[in-house]
Amino acid sequence: MLVFENISRAISGLWANKMRALLTMLGIIIGIGSVIGIVSVGQSMTNGISESMREMGVGNITVSIEEKSDENRQGNGNYFIFGRSQPRREDLISDDMIAEYRRAYGDYISHIYRTESVGSGRAQYSLTEEQINAVGAGSEYAAANGLNILTGRFLKEDDERRQRKVCVVSSGLCSRLMPGEDPIGKELDLTINGRLYVFYIVGVYESDSASRTQTVYMPLSTAKRISGADDGYQSITVVPAASTDTQQFTDATERFFASLYSANKNYTASASNMESMVESVTDMMTNVSLAIAVIAGISLLVGGIGVMNIMLVSITERTREIGTRKALGATNGTIMMQFITESVIICAIGGLMGVGVGLIIGNVGANLLGYSAAVSLPTIMAAVRFSMAIGVFFGFYPAGKAARLNPIDALRYE
Repeated sequence: MLVFENISRAISGLWANKMRALLTMLGIIIGIGSVIGIVSVGQSMTNGISESMREMGVGNITVSIEEKSDENRQGNGNYFIFGRSQPRREDLISDDMIAEYRRAYGDYISHIYRTESVGSGRAQYSLTEEQINAVGAGSEYAAANGLNILTGRFLKEDDERRQRKVCVVSSGLCSRLMPGEDPIGKELDLTINGRLYVFYIVGVYESDSASRTQTVYMPLSTAKRISGADDGYQSITVVPAASTDTQQFTDATERFFASLYSANKNYTASASNMESMVESVTDMMTNVSLAIAVIAGISLLVGGIGVMNIMLVSITERTREIGTRKALGATNGTIMMQFITESVIICAIGGLMGVGVGLIIGNVGANLLGYSAAVSLPTIMAAVRFSMAIGVFFGFYPAGKAARLNPIDALRYE
């Protein structure tokens, strides 16, 4: 019951001196608000950057060929005197290698896709032209990259086998070239590297219509024929199954393809993923946010000193009250607990107000930076507990001073 009595007395005292109490809390409010605001903005940025990297396929495994190091080369190979060699057809990752890899690790694979950049060009329909990027893609590309097909279909394996001149275009390109028309089956003239090709539209995918240059997808074999590229691929992308340990599977994939290139004199294969990069970026952003928050938290010390100062003033003003209570039998512990409780109440209320200020700062800051606001509940709880700890720490000396007052001297104080 004594605790509740102390809390009630402390709140009554604060209410009787509202302006003084608010000014006393100001340092705590600013400190707690700064810490929560900075941590919230930092968490929002971290989440936003991590999500952007994951949308880019952070869990995907890229398998690419690379030249063997000097000590691992056997024979002279096909090297220029200055610079790196150009891989020959037999050096590229072949469809047979991919098929063998799929047979060996099919349970761990969701998709495998390959792309071939054909180049930039122009798409023309009727009298309207638009800039485009032409890309060759396999049948699994849409599913692996979350391409949303609005109408029609994506490319099929049969399109690749027959080297068909069919394409999948963006909704943005359709809205510019043929507004209001059904694009499926329409002829589209593509001018690529100075040559004109006629393609038929088989599908439309959702895109940002504001982008100036839209991507047109065509069968991989058709793209290779247009670009003059050799059969095979310098790199492929593997999308692991949901339950697959990405890093372990990356290591297994590298060992598998490296074994296929063991007899190659000049080239080998490597596999990599971006998960470790995302973890590094996340850790770095978190550490930077915490470091800035600690610097901002220094203002809490200023707030604590303000609390100590006002408690010393309060004790001076209430010296006769303290003397009366001690004369009536109040112990040193009772007096000490009374003033520590008052100090904790000041800091707790200031901490809760600081939480509100911090949430506002965090939301405004995250929105200005273009990220979704992220609020860390553990950070809020830690900030409130810390503010109460400040109340105990900076209230201990004034409370001790009050408890040590001689009741006779206190009663005679004017």
